[in-house]
Amino acid sequence: MSSTISSSGNFDDLYAQLLTLRAPLLPPGKATDTKLTDKISSLYIHPTLEAAFHLLNCDLPSAHFLVRHMQAAPMFEAMYLHGILHRIEGDYDNARAWYGNVADTEVFRKSWSSKEKGLEFIGKVEALNKKREGDKKALEARSVDEIKTVIKHCVEKFGSAQVQDASVAWVQPEEEHRKMGQEMVSGGKGFRNF
Repeated sequence: MSSTISSSGNFDDLYAQLLTLRAPLLPPGKATDTKLTDKISSLYIHPTLEAAFHLLNCDLPSAHFLVRHMQAAPMFEAMYLHGILHRIEGDYDNARAWYGNVADTEVFRKSWSSKEKGLEFIGKVEALNKKREGDKKALEARSVDEIKTVIKHCVEKFGSAQVQDASVAWVQPEEEHRKMGQEMVSGGKGFRNF
């Protein structure tokens, strides 16, 4: 698991390197390779792609910072990544909610034939994490495939070139979701304690 990439630090090189890291499946505790956080951010790619790269590195705080700026329509890709993030961190109910929010979108349907299949996967990961039941290798492979599918979709939709102003992708959540988010961050109602 080397942390060096070519001096050009291009998208394809970094993506290939990220695919050699441990699979983002169970709560990681910290990023797999903290040196990659800056390299990922320095690509200046579309924020959905940057968030997906951070997920491949199990850098959940960096990915969460990005997807929280894109947690409403029309940024369904980021909403889906938000669900994947919560699945990886072990917040399965939140993951199920995000998967449910995007189940009818093109990006979700590229990974799962139905909402039920996506939710079934979350259930299998939860069983592995809480009861040590299931095929860890198969679930790891499926987790990576899910993220790769989102990345492929995002490259097709947004490209992999540098983005000068990522704020063009930011969306404002509806008031109800904004209040829920605020309560989770500062009101003690979230999965994490900040």
